[in-house]
Amino acid sequence: MKYFSNMILPAIASLLILAACSKEKETTPAGSNTLAPLSVEFDNIVGGQNLQLNTGVYKNAKGETFSVSILQYFISNISVKKADGTEYVVPQDSSYFLIRESDPATRFARVKVPEGEYTSLTFTLGVDSLRHTMDLSKRKGVLDPAGGMEDGMYWGWTMGYIFLKLEGISSAAPVDGTGQHKYRYHIGGYGSPNFNNIKTVTIDLRAGGVAKVRQGREANIHLMADISKAFTGTHDFSIAEWPMIMLNDISIKMANNYATMFRHDHTEN
Repeated sequence: MKYFSNMILPAIASLLILAACSKEKETTPAGSNTLAPLSVEFDNIVGGQNLQLNTGVYKNAKGETFSVSILQYFISNISVKKADGTEYVVPQDSSYFLIRESDPATRFARVKVPEGEYTSLTFTLGVDSLRHTMDLSKRKGVLDPAGGMEDGMYWGWTMGYIFLKLEGISSAAPVDGTGQHKYRYHIGGYGSPNFNNIKTVTIDLRAGGVAKVRQGREANIHLMADISKAFTGTHDFSIAEWPMIMLNDISIKMANNYATMFRHDHTEN
């Protein structure tokens, strides 16, 4: 009996330990497959100043003063990447947002991604060419052309979205039909035969804090969007020379400029 106890009891104990470990492994949720909330906040500024619609007065690279009455832009096709290169692309139907400075609720692009720590963020500034040509049933919410016309973000005559709209008052602009010194920048164009002003933006999150996505809380990536970048970069714009830019060659230069307007300020975990 002593021999039996010495041999069998340890074996039974080992089996119980293995069974417990196996059970623990089976019931531990796979974090990489568990979706959790992530938001991207777009905080619009002009240089080092907060953007204040209508009342704020700013100066561009040419020394011209201006105010802003409208700022709106599309963000789409959001994806995040971990340090090991693992990337998650948010399903397209859940990845279109219209940021409107006049509506604080639209400052946040809210999505769901697998739990984990993400070191970079990528998104499209604009609306991809495929979505432009999809059936209307695939273009709902902020992409509904009817709603886009109300927001002034859809050209019915070209059947295309305006990616960024920036309007305001500047003494450098000529007087228009309304009797005001207005400038208007409506930048769109998704490819041949139109201008392709779709921009892909990638933000490194490591310096300002990686996004630690977990269930039960919302990690928030806080970006600053400096619209003064629209006036300077590959080409310095004068409002006097270009009070209106839409579908023309110069729109490409302005799009190249404003694609650099985003920087990561911090991440709230």
